[in-house]
Amino acid sequence: MMDEKKSQGRGVKNESETGGKEEKVDVENNKAVAALSYIFILFLVPLLARKDSKFAQFHAKQGLVLFALELLVFIFIWVPLLGQLAMLALLIISVLAIVKTLNGERWEIPYVSEWSKKINL
Repeated sequence: MMDEKKSQGRGVKNESETGGKEEKVDVENNKAVAALSYIFILFLVPLLARKDSKFAQFHAKQGLVLFALELLVFIFIWVPLLGQLAMLALLIISVLAIVKTLNGERWEIPYVSEWSKKINL
Protein backbone atom coordinates (compact mmCIF):
# COMPACT_ATOMS: atom_id res chain seq x y z
CA MET A 1 0.00 0.00 0.00
CA MET A 2 2.80 2.39 0.89
CA ASP A 3 4.66 1.56 -2.33
CA GLU A 4 1.56 2.35 -4.38
CA LYS A 5 1.27 5.82 -2.83
CA LYS A 6 4.96 6.50 -3.36
CA SER A 7 4.86 5.44 -6.99
CA GLN A 8 1.76 7.54 -7.64
CA GLY A 9 3.33 10.54 -5.94
CA ARG A 10 6.39 10.43 -8.23
CA GLY A 11 4.32 10.58 -11.38
CA VAL A 12 4.51 6.85 -12.10
CA LYS A 13 1.20 5.71 -13.52
CA ASN A 14 -0.26 2.28 -13.07
CA GLU A 15 -1.76 0.31 -15.95
CA SER A 16 -5.38 1.15 -15.14
CA GLU A 17 -4.70 4.91 -15.31
CA THR A 18 -2.89 4.76 -18.65
CA GLY A 19 -5.40 2.28 -20.08
CA GLY A 20 -8.27 4.57 -19.14
CA LYS A 21 -6.68 7.58 -20.82
CA GLU A 22 -5.88 5.60 -23.96
CA GLU A 23 -9.48 4.39 -24.09
CA LYS A 24 -10.81 7.95 -23.72
CA VAL A 25 -8.55 9.13 -26.53
CA ASP A 26 -9.72 6.21 -28.68
CA VAL A 27 -13.37 7.09 -28.04
CA GLU A 28 -12.87 10.81 -28.72
CA ASN A 29 -10.92 10.21 -31.93
CA ASN A 30 -13.27 7.57 -33.35
CA LYS A 31 -16.82 8.26 -32.15
CA ALA A 32 -17.90 10.05 -35.34
CA VAL A 33 -16.61 7.23 -37.54
CA ALA A 34 -18.07 4.62 -35.18
CA ALA A 35 -21.51 6.26 -35.48
CA LEU A 36 -21.50 5.40 -39.19
CA SER A 37 -21.75 1.75 -38.15
CA TYR A 38 -25.49 2.05 -37.66
CA ILE A 39 -26.31 3.55 -41.07
CA PHE A 40 -27.02 0.54 -43.28
CA ILE A 41 -23.89 -0.67 -45.13
CA LEU A 42 -21.67 2.12 -43.76
CA PHE A 43 -20.59 -0.25 -40.97
CA LEU A 44 -17.81 -1.13 -43.44
CA VAL A 45 -16.14 2.27 -42.97
CA PRO A 46 -15.09 1.80 -39.32
CA LEU A 47 -14.71 -1.94 -39.79
CA LEU A 48 -12.06 -1.47 -42.49
CA ALA A 49 -10.66 2.01 -41.76
CA ARG A 50 -10.29 1.87 -37.97
CA LYS A 51 -8.94 -1.61 -37.31
CA ASP A 52 -6.77 -0.33 -34.45
CA SER A 53 -9.70 1.20 -32.54
CA LYS A 54 -11.50 -1.11 -30.11
CA PHE A 55 -14.34 1.42 -29.82
CA ALA A 56 -14.91 1.64 -33.59
CA GLN A 57 -14.59 -2.13 -34.05
CA PHE A 58 -17.13 -2.77 -31.27
CA HIS A 59 -19.71 -0.54 -32.98
CA ALA A 60 -18.85 -1.76 -36.48
CA LYS A 61 -19.51 -5.37 -35.48
CA GLN A 62 -22.84 -4.43 -33.90
CA GLY A 63 -23.63 -2.46 -37.05
CA LEU A 64 -22.87 -5.53 -39.15
CA VAL A 65 -25.33 -7.65 -37.16
CA LEU A 66 -27.94 -4.89 -37.26
CA PHE A 67 -27.50 -4.60 -41.04
CA ALA A 68 -28.02 -8.36 -41.42
CA LEU A 69 -31.21 -8.08 -39.35
CA GLU A 70 -32.39 -5.18 -41.52
CA LEU A 71 -31.88 -7.29 -44.65
CA LEU A 72 -33.80 -10.15 -43.07
CA VAL A 73 -36.66 -7.88 -42.02
CA PHE A 74 -36.69 -6.20 -45.44
CA ILE A 75 -37.64 -9.55 -46.96
CA PHE A 76 -40.73 -9.61 -44.74
CA ILE A 77 -41.66 -5.95 -45.06
CA TRP A 78 -44.52 -6.88 -47.40
CA VAL A 79 -46.26 -8.61 -44.48
CA PRO A 80 -48.85 -6.04 -43.37
CA LEU A 81 -48.08 -4.32 -40.08
CA LEU A 82 -45.61 -6.93 -38.84
CA GLY A 83 -42.90 -6.11 -41.36
CA GLN A 84 -43.36 -2.37 -40.99
CA LEU A 85 -43.25 -2.53 -37.19
CA ALA A 86 -40.09 -4.64 -37.27
CA MET A 87 -38.41 -2.17 -39.64
CA LEU A 88 -39.52 0.75 -37.46
CA ALA A 89 -38.08 -0.96 -34.39
CA LEU A 90 -34.73 -1.45 -36.16
CA LEU A 91 -34.75 2.19 -37.26
CA ILE A 92 -35.34 3.37 -33.68
CA ILE A 93 -32.54 1.10 -32.42
CA SER A 94 -30.21 2.51 -35.08
CA VAL A 95 -30.99 6.11 -34.13
CA LEU A 96 -30.48 5.36 -30.43
CA ALA A 97 -27.19 3.64 -31.20
CA ILE A 98 -25.97 6.61 -33.25
CA VAL A 99 -26.80 9.05 -30.44
CA LYS A 100 -25.14 6.89 -27.79
CA THR A 101 -22.06 6.39 -29.96
CA LEU A 102 -21.70 10.12 -30.57
CA ASN A 103 -21.89 10.58 -26.80
CA GLY A 104 -18.97 8.16 -26.44
CA GLU A 105 -21.01 5.33 -24.91
CA ARG A 106 -20.45 1.64 -25.50
CA TRP A 107 -24.08 0.54 -25.67
CA GLU A 108 -24.52 -3.20 -25.94
CA ILE A 109 -27.72 -3.66 -27.91
CA PRO A 110 -29.62 -6.62 -26.44
CA TYR A 111 -29.13 -9.82 -28.50
CA VAL A 112 -27.25 -7.91 -31.21
CA SER A 113 -24.17 -7.50 -28.99
CA GLU A 114 -24.17 -11.22 -28.19
CA TRP A 115 -23.99 -12.06 -31.90
CA SER A 116 -21.44 -9.34 -32.60
CA LYS A 117 -19.04 -10.74 -29.99
CA LYS A 118 -18.84 -13.94 -32.04
CA ILE A 119 -17.49 -12.06 -35.08
CA ASN A 120 -13.72 -12.29 -35.47
CA LEU A 121 -12.39 -10.06 -38.22
